[in-house]
Amino acid sequence: MSESMSLKEQEKAAKRAEKARQKRVELDEKAERKRAEKAGFANVNNPRRSKLLTFVCALFAVYCLFPFVYLMINATKTQADFTSTFGMGFGRSFALWDNIVTVFTYQDGIFARWLLNTLLYVVIGAGGATLLSIMGGYALAKFRFPGRKLVFAIIIGAISVPGIALAVPQFLLFAKLGLTNTPWAMIIPSLVSTFGLYLMWIFSDQAVPDELLEAARVDGAGEMRTFFQISLPLLAPGIVTTALFTIVATWNNYFLPLIMLKDADWYPLTIGLNQWKDQASTAGGQAIQNLVITGSLITIIPLVIAFLCLQKYWQSGLAAGAVKE
Repeated sequence: MSESMSLKEQEKAAKRAEKARQKRVELDEKAERKRAEKAGFANVNNPRRSKLLTFVCALFAVYCLFPFVYLMINATKTQADFTSTFGMGFGRSFALWDNIVTVFTYQDGIFARWLLNTLLYVVIGAGGATLLSIMGGYALAKFRFPGRKLVFAIIIGAISVPGIALAVPQFLLFAKLGLTNTPWAMIIPSLVSTFGLYLMWIFSDQAVPDELLEAARVDGAGEMRTFFQISLPLLAPGIVTTALFTIVATWNNYFLPLIMLKDADWYPLTIGLNQWKDQASTAGGQAIQNLVITGSLITIIPLVIAFLCLQKYWQSGLAAGAVKE
């Protein structure tokens, strides 16, 4: 009996000691936060928790996810349910699979052609823009040549010019060359990404040490081998960022194909879905909002997959340059 009483007393004493230890830790953390605030620094291992900031971030997350949730819900409705039920509520029947099948079979399967066109423009246009940005940015960052500052000024000036302002001059130029209403009218303008070039210039300057390049040259490596075997792996986070910027810009491009293309067989997804949306407003046109919503959901799935698969490269480069050597 005495032994059981002693064990209970030991347990109570241990609990009291643990509570006292937790209280001391909380007091120490609070004092450390106060010292950090006075010094103007923050400790990431002991963050100051703000309910207001958490609430604001939650509102921003809801704002960003709301359109995606809307697409997912309404893609499950039939056309009748879409026009007769609440926008954020499910319909009387679950028609997601039927909508997907109809999207790919409507108008002799033109949606699949639009999807392939978009992939073509992204692979060649955005892929070429990424490659040119990598090579141009690396050369500008690691080689010295006359007129380098002038090139920098031109790039900054080009970034400040909105792309829509260049659409009409591009159309007139391509019309003179006879390239309008062809895939080249989408691919060639997509090969130029001034922001990607600027981004890779800045990233190459910071991510690739000059000493590493000098060591490779001393060992007899040529410039191409140095670039592909030494510099390119170090540029992975910047390459992924540039690639995603160019992919999203090409995938969502609307105004350029609107003025360049007239043949529906060369439409990208953006123009094709907009044509379906406007179909109801034409004389004798059939309303197919459920197919437009389902097609929009299918359209964004590749971008979501690309972001999820490539985010690890961003995480690997977050600490680049954070440690003093």
